[in-house]
Amino acid sequence: MLTIIDKYILKRYLATFFVMLMLFVPIGIMANLAEQIGKMIDNEVPLAEIVLYYWNFTLVIGNLLFPIFLFLSVIFFTSKLANNTEIVAILSSGVSYGRFLRPYMIGATIIAVIMFLMNMFIVPPASVGYNEFKFKYLKKGKQDRVTTNIFNQLNETDYIYVSRFDPARQIGYNFSMERFNEDNTLNFKMAAANIRWVESDSVYRLTSYSKRKLVNGTEVIETKKRLDTIFNFKIDDLTPVSYIAETKNMFELNKFIEDQKRKGASNINSYVLVKYKRWSLPIAAFILTIIAVAVSSVKRRGGMGVNLAFGIGVAFIYIFFDKVFGTLAEQSGFSPLLAVVIPNVLFGIIGFYLMKNAKR
Repeated sequence: MLTIIDKYILKRYLATFFVMLMLFVPIGIMANLAEQIGKMIDNEVPLAEIVLYYWNFTLVIGNLLFPIFLFLSVIFFTSKLANNTEIVAILSSGVSYGRFLRPYMIGATIIAVIMFLMNMFIVPPASVGYNEFKFKYLKKGKQDRVTTNIFNQLNETDYIYVSRFDPARQIGYNFSMERFNEDNTLNFKMAAANIRWVESDSVYRLTSYSKRKLVNGTEVIETKKRLDTIFNFKIDDLTPVSYIAETKNMFELNKFIEDQKRKGASNINSYVLVKYKRWSLPIAAFILTIIAVAVSSVKRRGGMGVNLAFGIGVAFIYIFFDKVFGTLAEQSGFSPLLAVVIPNVLFGIIGFYLMKNAKR
């Protein structure tokens, strides 16, 4: 059962967090608008699309900055409690430091649940509109996917390759497809100068088509100038957009990762990293809360300014470690799981150390 002190701290915890969120997100929107307004005017972007973009921007950026806002808000209101000697009064009344932390942990649990729901189900749909708008108007002409040397394994027997893919025209160049038997011998290989999806006929059109197949030890070659056929893949599946993992909810992302593993996708680590980060953010809410309370619960000569300066420094270090290990996972063979676990374990140890000192 919550006591008066619990309710008082919990109310300050949640109120400060949401006020900070409502203060800084509009500042982020205005800064982004000031930077991008020229491109929006040049591209004659409809007002309705701009409004929808900034709604999606609010969800995506707000979710991204949740841990930082949480950390700074806990430091802010706990420093005020310490400066007003309220924490000294609470601890002097016989309340243990662990008991004093209870409303903070309840608040962290509430924020962690919100972060989990945001990450898994609310932000992914918003990420679709956010990224599509960005590449359509703000990064016009820039590719949002890999377009050269694309290899895909469709299933256990079929492999496809295109040397270049044009997303705008939905055409793949220098297309080839190989099918293998169960004993890993080649069943057939087909090739074409290009492959294009014909929407009106719901078929794939192959130009300068050729097919080589072994029949009773004899090689049979079939050639055609044009062939309309059907494949069990979508043309966009040749190369998903770079932000595809961010647009899928928890269940869709798990299925997508399994499909990409089966296909032998070269950038599978970046998808797995997104999955693990979604699970790690709610945990970070507890770690950052403990660090923030340990740092700011002691009254200091410099007051709140010292605590906030320290908090901002720790926040940037946390972001730095997160980015470094994330980049290692995406661009090398480093484990995505370790890339997510190491920063949280490191800051968990720091939090435990700071809390032990704060108790003393």
